[in-house]
Amino acid sequence: MKFLPMLSLSMSSLLLSACVIVTPDIVVNKDDVIVTSERPKNIIMIVSDGMGPAYTTAYRYYADDPATTQLDNTIFDQWHIGNASTYPAEVSGLVTDSAASATALSSGIKSYNGAIGLDANKQPVNTVLHRAKSKGMKTGLAVTSQIVHATPAAYVAHNESRRNYNEIADSFFDDRLHGSIKVDVMLGGGTDYFIREDRDLTAEFVAQGYQYIDDYGQLPRLNTKGGALGLFAPSGLPWALDDTNPTRLKDMAQTAVRLLENEQGYFLLLEASQVDWAGHGRDINSAMAEMHDLHVMLEWLSEYQQKHPDTLVVMTADHSTGGLTLGANGDYRWEPEILHNIVQSVPSMIEFIKASALTPQQRLAYIQSALQFDLTEEEIQAVFAMDMSAENRPLEAVIKAFIDRKTNTGWTTWGHTAVDVQVFAIGPGASKFAGHQDNTDIAKSIFELLD
Repeated sequence: MKFLPMLSLSMSSLLLSACVIVTPDIVVNKDDVIVTSERPKNIIMIVSDGMGPAYTTAYRYYADDPATTQLDNTIFDQWHIGNASTYPAEVSGLVTDSAASATALSSGIKSYNGAIGLDANKQPVNTVLHRAKSKGMKTGLAVTSQIVHATPAAYVAHNESRRNYNEIADSFFDDRLHGSIKVDVMLGGGTDYFIREDRDLTAEFVAQGYQYIDDYGQLPRLNTKGGALGLFAPSGLPWALDDTNPTRLKDMAQTAVRLLENEQGYFLLLEASQVDWAGHGRDINSAMAEMHDLHVMLEWLSEYQQKHPDTLVVMTADHSTGGLTLGANGDYRWEPEILHNIVQSVPSMIEFIKASALTPQQRLAYIQSALQFDLTEEEIQAVFAMDMSAENRPLEAVIKAFIDRKTNTGWTTWGHTAVDVQVFAIGPGASKFAGHQDNTDIAKSIFELLD
C-alpha cells in the first residue's frame, strides 16, 4: 500500500490514472492522506437472504451485552457502506423474488421473478462467478440452503424456473466453462437433487476428481488436490437452533477458503439462506439464530481479511422478508432477551409434540418449558385447542404468536417486501459499493474489479 501526500483532486487523478499495473481504489482517510490499493486478489460475496434493515437492527439489540449500559455495535454496523434497490424486471413489478434478485446480483442484469441466470427474454447471462473462473481463479459456494436453491443457482446455472432443482443440479455438472466444471468447491444441502433414481451426480463428481462428503465432521479431511462437494442434508440444512453445528456457516466458509486459496485468487459465494425462511415463517426466534450464525462467520471473516488485505468482502441481501417490525400494536417496546432462553426452533417443537402424541396437558407443559416464560390464560386455551391433525404451519403459528406477544415483534407479510437493503464491504475496492445503488450495480462493480 502506498501513501501519497495530499494533492489537488485533478493532480492526484492524473497521477493515479498514469499507473498501468493496477487500477487503485482511492480512499481519503481522516488525516487527509490519499491511500491507493490494488484490485483484490480474492473476492468473497455474501448474500444474507431476506435480511432487510430491520434484521440487522434486531440483531444489534439481540446480541447486546445486558451487563453494560452502552449498545454495542455489530459487524453489520462496522461494515455498512451503502444501500441498494432490489426491484426486478418490469414484468414482475416492484417486489423481487430471490431468483431475480440473485440474477441481478450475479450478472448486473434485471430479470423476471423465478429466473435463474437468464435475462427477461430468457437468454443466458454471464455471471461474476463465470468471469472469475474464465480468468483462472478458483470458485466456490457455501450456503445453508440446498446448493441448487435460487441464490447459488443464479451464480452458476441457467434455467427458466428456480423450481427445476434436478435440472439445475444436472447443469452444475454438465454445463462446462472452457471444458471445466464451473465451481471448484460446493458446500450446503441438497442430496435429494444429486442422488436420485435416474442419476447419482455425487458419483459423477467423484469420477471427475472431486471429493464428496456428507457430514460436517468430514470438512477438515478435504484437501486441496481436487474439487470438493459437501452435501449435509436432503434439502436445506436444519435450522441453526436445531443443527448439530449451530455455527455451520463459519465452518463451511473456513473450509471453502482453505481449499480455494491459490496464486490466481478465488471468488467465493456465501449465503445465510435461512434468514429468509425464518422471515417467511414469521419466526423471530429462528431469524435471530440464523443472524447469529451469519455474524459468527463475519467475525471470523473480519480477522481473515485483516490477515489477507488483498481480499475484498461484499455483503448484501437480495430483498427483505416478512415485513419485520421491532415493536408492534402501538406498544413502545421490544424485548429480544427472551429469545436467548428458547433453544430449539418452533418447527421442531411441533414435530416433537406430534411424534410423542402428547395429551393437551402434557403439550402445555412442554411448550411452557421450551419457551421458558408463562403463557396467558388465553394462550393456554389456544394450546388446548390445537388440532394436532392439522398441517404443521398453522400449529407453528400458534406458538410463534406467543413469542411475538412476549417480545412485541410484528410482521406485515408472509412474503417479500420492496424496501431497499443494506450493502456492506471491506477490503480493496470497497468504496465502489458506497452510497445508494441498484442491486445490478453490485455485479457491475465486481465485474470491473475482476477485469
